[in-house]
Amino acid sequence: MNFKRSNLFLILTILLSLSLVLGACTPEAVSEEPAAEEAVAEEPAAEEAVAEEPAAEDMTFKLGLMGPYSGPSAQTGAQFKGGATIALEAYDYQIGPYTIEPVWVDSQSDPAKASQAYEQAVVQDGIQAGALNWHSSVAVAVMEVTAKHQIPHIFGFGATEKVNETFASDTEKYGYWSMKGWPTPAKLGTKYVDALEYYIEQGVYTPEAKTVAIYGEDTDWGRSFGAGVIELFEAAGWEVVSEEYFPLEQTEFYPFLNKLKDLNPAVIAGTSTAPPSITALIKQADEVGLESLIIADGLGWVDFCSLTGDSATNVIDQIAGWSSDAGFAFAEEFESRYDLAPSTSSAGLAHDGTKMFMEIAQAVYDEHGELTSELIQQFVEEKVWTGEWSMTDGLVMVEYKYTAETTPDPVVGPGFYTFPVLQYSFEGGKCLGKPIFPVEGAVQELQVP
Repeated sequence: MNFKRSNLFLILTILLSLSLVLGACTPEAVSEEPAAEEAVAEEPAAEEAVAEEPAAEDMTFKLGLMGPYSGPSAQTGAQFKGGATIALEAYDYQIGPYTIEPVWVDSQSDPAKASQAYEQAVVQDGIQAGALNWHSSVAVAVMEVTAKHQIPHIFGFGATEKVNETFASDTEKYGYWSMKGWPTPAKLGTKYVDALEYYIEQGVYTPEAKTVAIYGEDTDWGRSFGAGVIELFEAAGWEVVSEEYFPLEQTEFYPFLNKLKDLNPAVIAGTSTAPPSITALIKQADEVGLESLIIADGLGWVDFCSLTGDSATNVIDQIAGWSSDAGFAFAEEFESRYDLAPSTSSAGLAHDGTKMFMEIAQAVYDEHGELTSELIQQFVEEKVWTGEWSMTDGLVMVEYKYTAETTPDPVVGPGFYTFPVLQYSFEGGKCLGKPIFPVEGAVQELQVP
């Protein structure tokens, strides 16, 4: 029995020894853990690779393109969008490694809504620059937003002198609304008066009295245009017999036109940026038998003929033409693609304003190897405002140039920013605009009703 216990004790001792030996071997298994740790240590490298991904996103530069894409001037918005899109496509949406991503900022023809939309485009969509704009009242309002966020905005169309006054009041602050795509109305409106005076001198036009009635939309643009042409007419010896402004949405003008018929001015002169409004006025003027010459500044900004028909005959307007064969090619492509006749003043200038941004962006990238809001604004202030840089390959104007004397307006005059005066004629179902002044480019004399 003792023997058996001794053997059992011996066996247990051996087993214990073996377990200790085997236990001593286990550290080799543990020694593999650093390899696992090495694998873990490699994870930061993977994280670094992930961290590099935003760099690719940083190569997207967001451009806010503002226009009236809905509301009473939506047809103009369609012209804007088409013209800007074609300009971006010419660059394949690319400046160096940067993809230019358009953000369509809808002004809705309303200053408050436009400001809100622009604020959202900056804060939520992350736009880094802006271009274009249609309404003067919108421009005045949105200047506060571009100043607040220091977003360079190029080629806004708001023509009113209020933009110039705000710009001049604090250029460091409001200079982010950097260049206008349309000069103050008085700088262009002078051609209407010059044309009438020329044809009076030539004996082509012999009004009983030099009387004029002013009309327009009740906006910064409408009132700015009215004030500008009143000054010009009065300086030429004309008497202003009436001045009235109406809401942008108004389409009922019979009472107003019957009053004008009683006044019987030689000329009525005004403007509206809303196609339904201005075309209704033209058509109703024909219906009531108004015999005055009608100046409807901006009638040709949209495809108006389907709305006015032959009522537009003899209406006077001021619209730019295409400055090169490239312009006519653009017009053909635009109409084919969008089934909409392009206006030089909306589709054409929207194209050129977008192209101007792209050319400036390319120049900035070529000089600095990067594209930022700050560098764009610096280029504008140092190169564009001083006249050192200008754009000479647009579709509408021969040259877009700004100088220290004209900024934020472009240089106005032959070879620069200029609109000929034309008169519409309804022929073959189309409203043809025929230049009547300056005489060097005229294709017909003034036609008097």
